[in-house]
Amino acid sequence: MLMKIPILSFYSGGGFLDIGFEMAGFNIIWTNEINEVIAKLHSAGITSWRKARGNGIKAEIFNTKSIEKISSSEIISEAFKCELPEVFGIIGGPPCQDFSTNGSNKGFTGARGKMTIHFINKILELLPTFFVMENVTGLLRIPAHKERLAEIIREIEMEYNVDYEILNAIEFGVPQFRERVFIIGIRKNKMNIESIDGKEKWFKWPYNLKYRDAIKRHTWPEAVEYGRRLSIPKCIPMELCIQSCLVPQSGVNKVANANEYFKLHKDHKELAKIKEGETNRPSFKRLHRFKYSPTACYGNNEVHLHPYMQRRLSVREALRIQGVPDTYILPADLPLSQKFKMIGNGVPIPLAKAVAEALHKYLCELLNI
Repeated sequence: MLMKIPILSFYSGGGFLDIGFEMAGFNIIWTNEINEVIAKLHSAGITSWRKARGNGIKAEIFNTKSIEKISSSEIISEAFKCELPEVFGIIGGPPCQDFSTNGSNKGFTGARGKMTIHFINKILELLPTFFVMENVTGLLRIPAHKERLAEIIREIEMEYNVDYEILNAIEFGVPQFRERVFIIGIRKNKMNIESIDGKEKWFKWPYNLKYRDAIKRHTWPEAVEYGRRLSIPKCIPMELCIQSCLVPQSGVNKVANANEYFKLHKDHKELAKIKEGETNRPSFKRLHRFKYSPTACYGNNEVHLHPYMQRRLSVREALRIQGVPDTYILPADLPLSQKFKMIGNGVPIPLAKAVAEALHKYLCELLNI
């Protein structure tokens, strides 16, 4: 039986990254989320998901303090009771708004950008066997952020071999264009340095050949007038289309969280002018049933409309776009705004699982476990 490697999860949110790692055989033993409502959503969602899988272990957020206010001794006490094990990992996706091309662009000096520094500091204090950090591509594509990141990586490389890659969720079977940077580090005292010396890409990153280059390989439909009848395209995998995530009207009261969505206050006649597939708008993007979604980001003025119904996406549809199974159920009485915030901030589960599986395999070979 393979060892269930323990994981400390920071910025846990709804736990989508955690679920991916749990699916891959890791053991999430400690979680951290400062938003108390999202902490409740996390607990309910993962507990229901585990229950459906025959796992009766209740999920909970172990610590709701800001990462900068949690001492390493406190983490060790809560997670391990006494001392650090020989093998364990840290994962997390620090707040990304300060690195986003559509965000404040304050970088590492912004209030949220500083959280990445605190995350790195915790890694260097606790010195896990490995770590995984997820963030937006602006971290690499905006020159100022990339330069500062390179400085940080040089500091980390005193202790870790570090590799990073940009991965797109759609290439892992998710109906969403969502590029993210993954940074992986493994302690040098656990690795044969000579085996990777001089290699830019030493980690065996996952690539799903079935969906590789999905954006370029397939001929995606153009925007069409709202309300038109459309034929199902034969050449596009249906699992990469929004149609696979939509809950039919007959099922909204049968599928958990399917009848939860923000009401539209805009004139329906005006909304009808927005074409199906017209997603290059600054707001009120209408998705195309036979195309993928743009990056799920359901905050502020970002509104994603149902392809052929005059409503916004439901909580369940948004969860499906993130690859979250229907067994992940959220309480009806908690705020819709927090549900959509949590969903939009998450890592698509199939992508998280693919990275986690690649890492688990690499660690098992490296550590002979």
